[in-house]
Amino acid sequence: MPELPEIVTYIEALEKRTLGETLEEVRVRSFSLLRTFDPPLEAVFGKQLLALRRLGKRIVFEFEDDLFVVLHLMIAGRLHWHEERKAIPGRVGLAAFDFSSGTVVLTEAGTKRRASLHVVAGEDALADLDPGGIELSTASPAEFSAALLAERHTLKRALSDARRISGIGGAFADEILHRAGLSPMQMNTNLGADEIERLYEASRTVLEQWVAIRREDTGDGFPEKVTAFHPRMAVHGKYGEPCPVCGTTVQRIVYASRETNYCPGCQTEGRILADRSLSRLLKDDWPKTVEELEG
Repeated sequence: MPELPEIVTYIEALEKRTLGETLEEVRVRSFSLLRTFDPPLEAVFGKQLLALRRLGKRIVFEFEDDLFVVLHLMIAGRLHWHEERKAIPGRVGLAAFDFSSGTVVLTEAGTKRRASLHVVAGEDALADLDPGGIELSTASPAEFSAALLAERHTLKRALSDARRISGIGGAFADEILHRAGLSPMQMNTNLGADEIERLYEASRTVLEQWVAIRREDTGDGFPEKVTAFHPRMAVHGKYGEPCPVCGTTVQRIVYASRETNYCPGCQTEGRILADRSLSRLLKDDWPKTVEELEG
C-alpha cells in the first residue's frame, strides 16, 4: 500500500504536471471505483486544478467552485502519467484523468477492487473523509503519546491505525519499530516513557528519511516503481537476510495475508516470535479487512 512517503511523492509529481491545468474529463472503467453520486463526477469536468494535498493516505485534488476529488489507492492502486491522452489499459485499468497537459491513468493490480474515488463539495464534506490520525511532522510528543495509547493494541497495529496516526501502513511500521528497537508484538500499554519518546523520534525520522529516498528515486520523472519493498529498507520484505545493524537474520510473522518483519537481535532480545503462540493475539488485535484498518 502506498504510504506517506509514496503519497507525498505522487503529489509532488502531479503538482509539476497538472497544477493550474483544466480537468477536461474523467473516464471510469470500473464502476466500483466511484463511491459518491452527489455532486456527480461530471461536476469537475472543465474545472481548473487549484491545489493538491494529502489526507492520510488519500490524494486530494482541489478544483474551482470548492469541489474536491479524493483518491485512495489502497493496496494495489497506482498512478501513471502520459503527456498525451491514453487509453485505459485492459484488466488492471480503472480510470483516466484527462488534463489539458496530459493524462493520469489509475491502475490496480489483482482481482479485488479496493481503490476508491470520492467527489465532494466543501471543506466540511472533505473533512468527513479524514480518518483523523495525527500528522507526525507537526504532532508534539504528548500528542503522539495520546494517539499511540488511545486503544490497547500491539505496537504494529497502533502505529498503522489511520484513525490515530496518519500515513503509516505495514511497511513503515516495520521500519519504524526496527529503528526504535521495539517488538512489533509488544503491547502499547506496556511501554515506558523513554520507549514512547524513542518511538516518536523513530517515527518522524523514518518518514522524513523515506520521503527523501522516494524523491531521490523519482527525480524529475513520475513515480512509476511504487512498491512496498525497497532494497534500502532495513527489515520490511527482508525475511532471511541479515539485519543491516546487527547482522541477525530477519524474521517474519505471517497472519492471514499480512506479514510482519523484525530483527530478533535489535527488537526482541534474541527471541523468535512464534506464529502459533501469537495467533490468538493477532486475531483479536488485527482488523479483518484492509478497509477496517483504513478506518
